Amino acid sequence: MDSLDLPQASSFKGGSENFLRDVLEGILKTYLRKNPMANTVWELVQSVDNEKISYDHFFFRTIKVDGYGIDSLSSFLMDYGYQVGGRLDFPKKHVHVLWLSPPDINVPVEGCGLGNGPLPRIVIAELLVDELSQESQEIIRKYLKPEGGKQAILSSTLGSLIWEKPTSADFNQLAKESEYGAWALFHGYTMNHLAIAVHRLKHRFSDIKCVEEYFKEKGFELNKDGGDVLKVSEDGLLLQVSLMSEKHEVEFADGVTETITASYIEFVQRLVLPEFKDVPGDEIKEFHRREGLEQASAYHIMESTRFTAQD
Repeated sequence: MDSLDLPQASSFKGGSENFLRDVLEGILKTYLRKNPMANTVWELVQSVDNEKISYDHFFFRTIKVDGYGIDSLSSFLMDYGYQVGGRLDFPKKHVHVLWLSPPDINVPVEGCGLGNGPLPRIVIAELLVDELSQESQEIIRKYLKPEGGKQAILSSTLGSLIWEKPTSADFNQLAKESEYGAWALFHGYTMNHLAIAVHRLKHRFSDIKCVEEYFKEKGFELNKDGGDVLKVSEDGLLLQVSLMSEKHEVEFADGVTETITASYIEFVQRLVLPEFKDVPGDEIKEFHRREGLEQASAYHIMESTRFTAQD
């Protein structure tokens, strides 16, 4: 199936919602286990005012070659009710992005997390390998063998690479042309980042500016790519802040040890659409809020895993 021509999905049937939630919970646990800084942030948010977390979206990076692209993840999710929400293209990065909206389910007023809260949007990016140099294509194809992408969800849940770990030489050569590609080659289907839904928080963190100030004061490095930490959509209704990725010392297949970027965490606040401004606060649902992604903001937020230091 071509990743740019995905079918619409059916709604939930039977007990499949519980299974989907369990899979997403497994992906989340793997992400938190592999990224101690993200886990610390996740715990800090919950420790302030005994806050309850819900998720705006989960973001994954894939590589479009021999079945490893967007559809390697989206096909499973669409079987469980996710539907295509929209697409973005980033020609300079040779990256295409698809976001999926979650199935329509009943969420308790106090529902939170993956137990009984709103299901997260799923955002999946893919590197357009055919647009890269021949050398980069050869590096990628050396590791990603045909048919392996069928195990993408399992790989993301376990946090294990489907292909062999790359050598430092291959990693660094690919990074010269595509840092995205090098990141994905080493980390595979491990979740690239999660985004906490600020608009569902109840206390001081219900204002994204308070989130920004809190983590600045705690000494975390925030993404200021594009000039500002707070990324605001053109319509002013989508507000985003992300931390810079943590860095891990890793060993490559050739025994070389280097420090590379891992995953990060983001905060998203979706404001109420103008046509729903008179809806009482306790009656506001997700569909009353600004939907989708913002091209410019998404571009800058992807720089949270940049290999070089911010200016």
